[in-house]
Amino acid sequence: MTSNTGQIYPYIPNTAPGIREQMLAAIGVESIEDLLAGIPAELRLNRPLNFPEPFTSEYALKRHVDRLLGTNTGCHEVISFLGGGCYQHHVPAVCDEINGRSEFLTAYAGEPYDDHGRFQAMFEYCSMMGELLNMEVVSVPCYDGFQACASALSMASRHTGRRKVLLPANINPDKLAMIRTYCRSSLDLVMVPMDRHTGLFDMEQLNRQLDDDCAALYFEVPAFLGQVEDGQQLTRMAHDAGALAVVAVDPSSLGVVAPPADYGADLVCGDIQSLGIHMQYGGGHGGFIASHDTPELVMQYPSRLFGIAPTKEPGEYGFGDVAFDRTSFSKRENGNEFVGTASALWGITAGVYLATMGPNGMSELGQGIMERLAYAMARLSELPGVTLPFSGQAHFKECVVNFDATGKSVADISQALRERGIFAGHDLSCDFPALGQSALFCITEVHTQHDIDTLCYALKEIIE
Repeated sequence: MTSNTGQIYPYIPNTAPGIREQMLAAIGVESIEDLLAGIPAELRLNRPLNFPEPFTSEYALKRHVDRLLGTNTGCHEVISFLGGGCYQHHVPAVCDEINGRSEFLTAYAGEPYDDHGRFQAMFEYCSMMGELLNMEVVSVPCYDGFQACASALSMASRHTGRRKVLLPANINPDKLAMIRTYCRSSLDLVMVPMDRHTGLFDMEQLNRQLDDDCAALYFEVPAFLGQVEDGQQLTRMAHDAGALAVVAVDPSSLGVVAPPADYGADLVCGDIQSLGIHMQYGGGHGGFIASHDTPELVMQYPSRLFGIAPTKEPGEYGFGDVAFDRTSFSKRENGNEFVGTASALWGITAGVYLATMGPNGMSELGQGIMERLAYAMARLSELPGVTLPFSGQAHFKECVVNFDATGKSVADISQALRERGIFAGHDLSCDFPALGQSALFCITEVHTQHDIDTLCYALKEIIE
């Protein structure tokens, strides 16, 4: 691309004179506009991009980019209590070391017959996730946890032959938007109201809406607002209606919270970002789907499944695709869904994390988070005008904090905390107006007692 004056950008491909014309001629098109004709006018920019003048040296370009990046304040520079779907956990150095190795860090996923190392690493990830989830079948990572939930619901619909799916009103709004986009043509999504006392399902409404038209009852443990649902009761209700129980979990909780398989869940889904993957803007996520080894359900998986099998050589094993013929790679346009390989590397990273932590490490992680959160909830509840509306429920990692009685908005409190080097919790006042001026505060193993005390001292100063 060139500037308004026709200047060449050496770091942007195909800006040298004549190259674009040659490419257009090769495909039989007269201008770039011909390629963009199908884009509606209201979606077009209709002006040149506002590029700076070309940088003529690598140093000048790097200096410019570094200056842009320097305007961002990362969570490692402050005390951050942000969560709501992307979490600040400690990432062991070995995770970055392994996922940066050239054997794994490539442009594509490799093939079973020439890339056994990568396939074994992915198989080990799936195996360890299976142990954590207490299920036999775990997919390779899909794009993120949101897509995993949407795909799991689609699987339930195909398996049962029904369209109706029940969703909790306390679901992450971004996740709900993704599910609606992905499933709007194939599922009938019905929201179940939230109980104002618990922040969980309104059980009376759930009983009324859960009928024999339902393909699945979807719930989360923990819920988006941090509470732990009664998974056993909800699963039993789903099965009584002939529906599948589809449960989203935070894998970092499974060292202390029973896996959904233990109370009869049919499909489990979620995101692996909490397993050794740094927080990133627009990345660092991978979704998983898990189930028992039920052939009818396994054949509904859209994503690749990796397995192990003996070769002709005694004692030798190979790794590759299982039931490949059910995927869109094989069926093409007749596949269950279309899948990609965008997050395969994160599966290997999560596998390294699980191998490093082990069962005892995951248990210590969960216990440490619960202890820190309990301390934070106790300290926050002591502040004047601050309430925790769902404090009677068991929580993991996150809790709702209400500031209505302080007379201050979450936006004002968040701004005041930022000035003190603290990122407040996620503002819920727009997405959940019934909760008033509330925020979702996140506590993980990276938070110390001093961090929590610093937050409370700052809040007390701001409120008073």
